[in-house]
Amino acid sequence: MKEAKETKEKKEKKEEKGLNLKTLSKSSVWDLQENDVFRLLDTVEKDTEMRENFHHYLDIIRSAFLVEELKDDDKRVKQKYTNLDYKVGSVKTDDTKLTLAIKKRPIMRVTDLTYENIRHISAAKLVEVLDRNFGGGWDSLSQSIQDIIESGFDISTTTLPKDRLHKKGGMYEKKIADGYEVLEVAKGSWVEAIFAKLKPESYKPRMVFDSHGEDGDEEDEDVDLPEDTYNKPDEDDVDFGEPNDDDINEDNYRTTFEIETDNDEDAESLSDFIADE
Repeated sequence: MKEAKETKEKKEKKEEKGLNLKTLSKSSVWDLQENDVFRLLDTVEKDTEMRENFHHYLDIIRSAFLVEELKDDDKRVKQKYTNLDYKVGSVKTDDTKLTLAIKKRPIMRVTDLTYENIRHISAAKLVEVLDRNFGGGWDSLSQSIQDIIESGFDISTTTLPKDRLHKKGGMYEKKIADGYEVLEVAKGSWVEAIFAKLKPESYKPRMVFDSHGEDGDEEDEDVDLPEDTYNKPDEDDVDFGEPNDDDINEDNYRTTFEIETDNDEDAESLSDFIADE
């Protein structure tokens, strides 16, 4: 039931993004399945720009899929790849017809995780991957792998004696109620619990400029521009007026400077020079 819900959410996500070859990226390609890829590649023949950039699109697809170009169109060759869970189909570009075998790259080990695919797996899948690779707990992962995981998931850990981990009203119970998946790693008589939950999508704020009409004289009434006070004096500033040379005399004017001593033994000091004068 849960798996069916995730599949439905991914389908809605694809439709919302309106994915096509021109907007495809090394991150969004992970939303696709093999049939989706062939559906997108079917549009190449009808678009000159896409035909010219076909190999560029194929490189993006390869970041999430295993792609084999079958030079031999023999049925036995196709069946061989079909038995290996590849989807086999044909793509036409200009007058050239390509037979491709495509299979989604599996995420089985922590080393398969990347910044591009981390947000395209569920917390349950992440726990499954961690369970397959674990030994020493969360700290046994390299910092780079931890950074990748934490870019897409909220992670928290706790290590407690076995009999205290599932204590009623404790952290374990609260995290599960909050929708976290958990992996328990045995450490002798203690257990490390690693909690994981997919982070909500965040959007970067964009700077909004006020719009103008065609003549440039229509201002956006909804935009409140701050008053320009850059050259405006502060209220606390005191106007001392223009300096008056008559106010300067020998009692209130002094210039201080430091005379550096010449380290050369043969050099005469300033005081000697003054004395000679």
